[in-house]
This record gives sequence, C-alpha cells and structure tokens, in this order.
Amino acid sequence: MKETHLIFGTGPLGRYTAEALLQMGHKVKLINRSGTMSNPPNGAEIVKADAITMSCSSDLFSNIKPIHQCSQPAYHRWKEEFPVLQDAILSIAIENKTKLIVAENLYMYGNTHGKPMTEETPYNPCSLKGRVRMEMSNKLFEAYKQEKVQIVVVRGSDFFGPWEPINGQMVFKAALDKKTINMLGDINQPHTFTYVKDFGKAMAIAGTNDCLIGKIWHVPSGRPYTQAEFAGMLSKELGYTVKCRATGKILLSIVGIFNKGAKEIVEMLYEFNEPFIMNSEAMENKFGFHATPMEQRIKETLNWVKGQYGDKYE
Repeated sequence: MKETHLIFGTGPLGRYTAEALLQMGHKVKLINRSGTMSNPPNGAEIVKADAITMSCSSDLFSNIKPIHQCSQPAYHRWKEEFPVLQDAILSIAIENKTKLIVAENLYMYGNTHGKPMTEETPYNPCSLKGRVRMEMSNKLFEAYKQEKVQIVVVRGSDFFGPWEPINGQMVFKAALDKKTINMLGDINQPHTFTYVKDFGKAMAIAGTNDCLIGKIWHVPSGRPYTQAEFAGMLSKELGYTVKCRATGKILLSIVGIFNKGAKEIVEMLYEFNEPFIMNSEAMENKFGFHATPMEQRIKETLNWVKGQYGDKYE
C-alpha cells in the first residue's frame, strides 16, 4: 500500500520532492502558509497551514507516514526564524511518530580548503549560517539518539534548476537577455552544483527506504565545475558568448546596503574562493543514482525560464 507523504515547503525543492514521490505512486500533500502554488504537481494536494502555529494533533497528520522538511525562511532571517520553524516540524514528527526527512546544505562543514566533503566530514562552521545549520542538525540527531523520532538528512550543495528563482533570474534570464552575468568569488575554482530535480529525487528515495534512517546522505551532484566552465557550457547551448564577471566582498557589501540577500552572501564567499567539492558516492553506489548531466540541467533550466516569459525568447 502506497503511503501519503507530507511536504513542508512549496519552493523548487518541495516541488521536485513531490514530483518524484508521485512518480513512485505515492500520495502527496504540500503545505505552505498561503495554500496556493503556481502550477502544482499533478495529483498533489496543497494545504494552507503554518508549521509554527498549527497543532501537532491536527487531523492533517492522520495516516501520514513520512514528513519532508523542505521549507526555510528568508535568507537574512535564518538565525531568528529557521530553528523555530524546524523545531515545530520536528515536534510534529515526534508527536505523530512519523519519519522525518530533512533537506540541508553544506554550511556546517565550513571551509575544508578544497578537501572533498563526505558524510563523515567533521563540522567546523566558519559562518553564522553554518553555526545555525550545525545546531539544527545536531538537534535532529539528538532526538533520533533518544529514540524520539526516525531521522534522515539529505544534503546538497548550491542548487539550481527550474522554479529556482535566484539563479533563474541572475544567471539564466540574464544570459538570455545577453547581459553580463554576476558570478561569485574566483570563477576559476571548482565548485559542486546540485540540480534541484536530483535533490528532490534524493529526498523521495530517503523517504521510501528505511535503510537510510539515522544517517546523512549527499545528493548525487556530479563532478565540480568552475563558474567559467559553466558560463562556457551556457554559451554553447545558447549559441553565443555569455559574458560573466566576478563579484567579490566589496561589491556585495555595497549592494547589501540595499539588498539584504546580497549582504548575506558575503560570509559565504569562501565557497567560491577555494575549491568547494562534495562527494556523493554513498548514495550513488547504494541506489545506482547518478546526477543529471550538466548539459541537460542547463537546457531544462533555460527552457523553464523561456516558458516564464511567453514568446519573448522565441
């Protein structure tokens, strides 16, 4: 009998987690505070609710098996809001004796100075957001060790893809408009990029395989690419040269006066000034799951951006 999965968050990761689960034949409910979602996955139910204020004994959780945590607050509000949000979702999972699959990034590892990050890499955060992530993750596994809840953590690197608005605008739409793309740090350093569809698939696998419980898993993401190499592949797909420029601490700090999101990127520039490489062999080997080829990621994301603007790019 197929299970009903509950997903907190209707952003790109929640969307593609839902799509992967639906393709497996499961039922899906997606939760956000508005109760609406643009072009929701076919077959998914969209529910209006706030994780922080809703009751843990809500009827919504009847017959729910896994819960997927794909939601997050605004980037500049992580310290104040993210732990509160995740604590609420953790309490719901504990109260309802439900497996919890949590999406995370790599911030808690800190700067490994080019050494590939594995699931066993020790935590050494070098940013405020890294410390927030470390504390949140530690709390999940503490609850697991106390046998309060079954936990699976799935970690990806910086991700992009359809429905991801930041790179969609700043990179792909800019390239389509033949504008210069702003890239981060040293554009010649190798960097692991995760595809959002692969992240969603990894979340679905984690939610449907009990052998993953109690562990951390890295999303299959393929080899690292430099941002210059990425721009070259984008140019090849578009048929013209995409211009790019490096954006560093000084410019981001200036832009950050007017843009809170840009200001928050400054402490994360270490990811782009040295090699930033994630190893994902564990999930690849266990499930024969390999990352979507970069050429396909670029093509699909460009097609999505084109679709958002009607005939503009025809």
